[in-house]
Amino acid sequence: MPDNLSAWPDLGAVLPSVAPSELAARFEAELLSVGGSAHRVRSRADIARLLAGILTDRAAGVVLSRNPLLDRLDLQEIFSELGVPAWKWPADAASEPNAPASQDYREHCLSAGAGVTGVDFALVESGTLVLTSVTEGSQLASLASPVHIAFYRQEQVVATLEEVLARLPAPNADASPASGRSIVLITGTSRTADIEQILIRGVHGPRELHAVLVDD
Repeated sequence: MPDNLSAWPDLGAVLPSVAPSELAARFEAELLSVGGSAHRVRSRADIARLLAGILTDRAAGVVLSRNPLLDRLDLQEIFSELGVPAWKWPADAASEPNAPASQDYREHCLSAGAGVTGVDFALVESGTLVLTSVTEGSQLASLASPVHIAFYRQEQVVATLEEVLARLPAPNADASPASGRSIVLITGTSRTADIEQILIRGVHGPRELHAVLVDD
Protein backbone atom coordinates (compact mmCIF):
# COMPACT_ATOMS: atom_id res chain seq x y z
CA MET A 1 0.00 0.00 0.00
CA PRO A 2 1.51 3.38 -1.00
CA ASP A 3 2.53 5.62 1.91
CA ASN A 4 2.05 8.79 -0.10
CA LEU A 5 -1.53 9.62 -1.10
CA SER A 6 -0.26 11.13 -4.35
CA ALA A 7 0.98 7.68 -5.34
CA TRP A 8 -2.52 6.21 -5.28
CA PRO A 9 -3.94 5.53 -8.74
CA ASP A 10 -6.57 7.88 -10.15
CA LEU A 11 -9.96 6.20 -9.64
CA GLY A 12 -11.60 8.29 -12.33
CA ALA A 13 -15.25 9.31 -12.27
CA VAL A 14 -17.33 7.64 -9.57
CA LEU A 15 -20.43 7.65 -11.76
CA PRO A 16 -20.69 7.11 -15.52
CA SER A 17 -20.66 10.37 -17.43
CA VAL A 18 -24.00 11.76 -18.59
CA ALA A 19 -24.44 13.36 -22.00
CA PRO A 20 -25.46 17.04 -21.75
CA SER A 21 -28.70 16.31 -23.59
CA GLU A 22 -29.65 13.76 -20.93
CA LEU A 23 -28.85 15.80 -17.81
CA ALA A 24 -32.32 17.25 -17.24
CA ALA A 25 -34.10 13.92 -17.70
CA ARG A 26 -31.65 12.17 -15.37
CA PHE A 27 -32.11 14.89 -12.74
CA GLU A 28 -35.89 14.53 -12.96
CA ALA A 29 -35.64 10.74 -12.54
CA GLU A 30 -33.46 11.11 -9.44
CA LEU A 31 -35.77 13.77 -8.03
CA LEU A 32 -38.78 11.49 -8.42
CA SER A 33 -36.92 8.69 -6.63
CA VAL A 34 -36.53 10.87 -3.51
CA GLY A 35 -40.15 12.02 -3.36
CA GLY A 36 -40.03 15.21 -5.42
CA SER A 37 -42.17 16.19 -8.40
CA ALA A 38 -40.74 17.27 -11.75
CA HIS A 39 -42.42 19.68 -14.16
CA ARG A 40 -41.54 21.52 -17.35
CA VAL A 41 -43.03 24.79 -18.59
CA ARG A 42 -42.58 26.67 -21.84
CA SER A 43 -44.90 29.66 -21.52
CA ARG A 44 -46.59 32.01 -19.09
CA ALA A 45 -49.82 30.07 -19.56
CA ASP A 46 -48.02 26.83 -18.65
CA ILE A 47 -46.73 28.41 -15.44
CA ALA A 48 -50.17 29.72 -14.47
CA ARG A 49 -51.81 26.33 -15.03
CA LEU A 50 -49.11 24.52 -13.06
CA LEU A 51 -49.27 26.88 -10.09
CA ALA A 52 -53.07 26.74 -10.05
CA GLY A 53 -52.88 22.96 -9.79
CA ILE A 54 -50.22 22.90 -7.07
CA LEU A 55 -51.72 25.55 -4.78
CA THR A 56 -54.68 23.94 -3.08
CA ASP A 57 -54.86 26.61 -0.35
CA ARG A 58 -54.63 29.88 -2.25
CA ALA A 59 -55.76 32.03 0.67
CA ALA A 60 -52.59 31.17 2.64
CA GLY A 61 -50.49 32.91 -0.02
CA VAL A 62 -46.92 32.34 -1.12
CA VAL A 63 -43.52 33.82 -0.36
CA LEU A 64 -41.01 34.54 -3.11
CA SER A 65 -37.24 34.60 -2.83
CA ARG A 66 -35.21 37.34 -4.50
CA ASN A 67 -33.92 35.07 -7.29
CA PRO A 68 -33.99 37.21 -10.49
CA LEU A 69 -35.51 34.34 -12.49
CA LEU A 70 -38.78 34.79 -10.57
CA ASP A 71 -38.99 38.40 -11.77
CA ARG A 72 -38.24 37.41 -15.35
CA LEU A 73 -41.08 34.88 -15.20
CA ASP A 74 -43.45 37.59 -13.87
CA LEU A 75 -44.51 35.30 -11.03
CA GLN A 76 -45.82 38.01 -8.74
CA GLU A 77 -48.26 39.15 -11.42
CA ILE A 78 -49.26 35.56 -12.18
CA PHE A 79 -50.06 34.95 -8.53
CA SER A 80 -52.10 38.15 -8.48
CA GLU A 81 -54.13 36.92 -11.45
CA LEU A 82 -54.72 33.62 -9.63
CA GLY A 83 -55.94 35.48 -6.54
CA VAL A 84 -52.98 34.30 -4.46
CA PRO A 85 -51.34 36.77 -2.03
CA ALA A 86 -47.57 36.89 -2.65
CA TRP A 87 -44.81 38.40 -0.53
CA LYS A 88 -41.33 38.99 -1.91
CA TRP A 89 -38.01 39.12 -0.03
CA PRO A 90 -37.47 42.86 0.69
CA ALA A 91 -34.70 44.52 -1.31
CA ASP A 92 -33.06 45.97 1.82
CA ALA A 93 -33.41 42.87 3.99
CA ALA A 94 -29.70 41.96 3.88
CA SER A 95 -28.62 45.37 5.18
CA GLU A 96 -31.58 45.82 7.56
CA PRO A 97 -32.52 42.33 8.83
CA ASN A 98 -34.48 43.77 11.76
CA ALA A 99 -36.51 46.23 9.70
CA PRO A 100 -40.30 45.80 9.85
CA ALA A 101 -40.46 44.66 6.22
CA SER A 102 -37.87 41.92 6.88
CA GLN A 103 -39.65 40.72 10.00
CA ASP A 104 -42.99 40.75 8.17
CA TYR A 105 -41.50 38.61 5.40
CA ARG A 106 -40.15 36.06 7.88
CA GLU A 107 -43.56 35.81 9.53
CA HIS A 108 -45.21 35.19 6.17
CA CYS A 109 -42.66 32.44 5.47
CA LEU A 110 -43.92 30.61 8.56
CA SER A 111 -47.60 30.93 7.61
CA ALA A 112 -47.65 30.83 3.80
CA GLY A 113 -48.95 27.86 1.90
CA ALA A 114 -45.91 27.69 -0.38
CA GLY A 115 -42.41 29.05 -0.80
CA VAL A 116 -41.20 29.84 -4.31
CA THR A 117 -37.51 30.05 -5.17
CA GLY A 118 -35.01 29.61 -7.93
CA VAL A 119 -31.90 27.50 -7.53
CA ASP A 120 -28.18 27.86 -8.06
CA PHE A 121 -27.83 24.29 -9.35
CA ALA A 122 -29.84 21.12 -9.94
CA LEU A 123 -27.56 18.19 -9.10
CA VAL A 124 -28.12 15.10 -11.23
CA GLU A 125 -26.33 12.40 -9.23
CA SER A 126 -28.68 12.73 -6.23
CA GLY A 127 -31.67 14.71 -7.50
CA THR A 128 -30.63 17.61 -5.26
CA LEU A 129 -31.48 21.31 -5.48
CA VAL A 130 -28.66 23.62 -4.40
CA LEU A 131 -29.68 27.08 -3.14
CA THR A 132 -27.53 29.85 -1.69
CA SER A 133 -28.57 32.90 0.29
CA VAL A 134 -26.56 35.04 -2.13
CA THR A 135 -29.07 34.22 -4.85
CA GLU A 136 -32.25 33.62 -2.86
CA GLY A 137 -31.99 35.95 0.14
CA SER A 138 -33.76 34.31 3.08
CA GLN A 139 -33.59 30.51 2.99
CA LEU A 140 -36.92 30.37 4.86
CA ALA A 141 -38.77 30.43 1.54
CA SER A 142 -37.40 26.96 0.77
CA LEU A 143 -37.51 25.53 4.30
CA ALA A 144 -40.52 26.77 6.26
CA SER A 145 -43.60 26.40 4.05
CA PRO A 146 -45.40 23.07 3.53
CA VAL A 147 -44.87 23.31 -0.25
CA HIS A 148 -41.62 24.33 -1.98
CA ILE A 149 -41.72 25.28 -5.67
CA ALA A 150 -38.31 25.82 -7.29
CA PHE A 151 -37.77 27.12 -10.83
CA TYR A 152 -34.56 26.36 -12.72
CA ARG A 153 -33.01 26.53 -16.19
CA GLN A 154 -31.28 23.88 -18.29
CA GLU A 155 -27.88 25.50 -17.83
CA GLN A 156 -28.16 25.10 -14.05
CA VAL A 157 -28.29 21.29 -14.25
CA VAL A 158 -24.91 19.75 -13.38
CA ALA A 159 -23.85 16.13 -13.15
CA THR A 160 -21.75 15.93 -9.97
CA LEU A 161 -21.24 17.52 -6.59
CA GLU A 162 -17.65 18.28 -7.60
CA GLU A 163 -18.99 20.52 -10.36
CA VAL A 164 -21.25 22.31 -7.90
CA LEU A 165 -18.38 22.95 -5.48
CA ALA A 166 -16.13 24.17 -8.29
CA ARG A 167 -18.74 26.62 -9.58
CA LEU A 168 -19.98 28.05 -6.29
CA PRO A 169 -18.66 31.60 -5.85
CA ALA A 170 -15.94 31.85 -3.21
CA PRO A 171 -17.04 33.62 -0.01
CA ASN A 172 -15.75 37.15 0.44
CA ALA A 173 -13.31 37.15 3.36
CA ASP A 174 -13.78 40.90 3.84
CA ALA A 175 -17.57 40.75 3.96
CA SER A 176 -19.47 41.56 7.11
CA PRO A 177 -21.28 38.74 8.97
CA ALA A 178 -24.61 40.14 7.79
CA SER A 179 -23.60 39.56 4.18
CA GLY A 180 -22.39 36.00 4.69
CA ARG A 181 -23.50 33.03 2.61
CA SER A 182 -25.50 29.97 3.52
CA ILE A 183 -25.92 26.97 1.24
CA VAL A 184 -28.87 24.58 1.38
CA LEU A 185 -28.86 21.21 -0.38
CA ILE A 186 -32.40 19.85 -0.76
CA THR A 187 -32.82 16.20 -1.69
CA GLY A 188 -36.52 15.42 -1.86
CA THR A 189 -39.21 16.30 0.65
CA SER A 190 -38.73 16.62 4.40
CA ARG A 191 -39.10 13.18 5.95
CA THR A 192 -38.35 11.35 9.18
CA ALA A 193 -38.85 7.89 10.65
CA ASP A 194 -37.87 8.70 14.24
CA ILE A 195 -41.10 7.30 15.71
CA GLU A 196 -41.37 3.50 15.37
CA GLN A 197 -39.57 3.69 12.01
CA ILE A 198 -42.73 4.99 10.34
CA LEU A 199 -41.92 7.36 7.47
CA ILE A 200 -43.63 10.73 7.86
CA ARG A 201 -43.22 13.61 5.42
CA GLY A 202 -43.27 17.31 6.19
CA VAL A 203 -42.39 17.25 9.88
CA HIS A 204 -39.21 19.33 9.65
CA GLY A 205 -39.87 21.15 6.39
CA PRO A 206 -41.86 21.01 3.13
CA ARG A 207 -43.95 17.90 2.54
CA GLU A 208 -44.08 18.68 -1.20
CA LEU A 209 -41.19 19.63 -3.47
CA HIS A 210 -41.86 20.75 -7.03
CA ALA A 211 -38.91 21.41 -9.35
CA VAL A 212 -39.95 23.31 -12.47
CA LEU A 213 -37.70 23.38 -15.52
CA VAL A 214 -38.23 26.52 -17.58
CA ASP A 215 -37.78 24.92 -20.98
CA ASP A 216 -36.83 27.42 -23.70
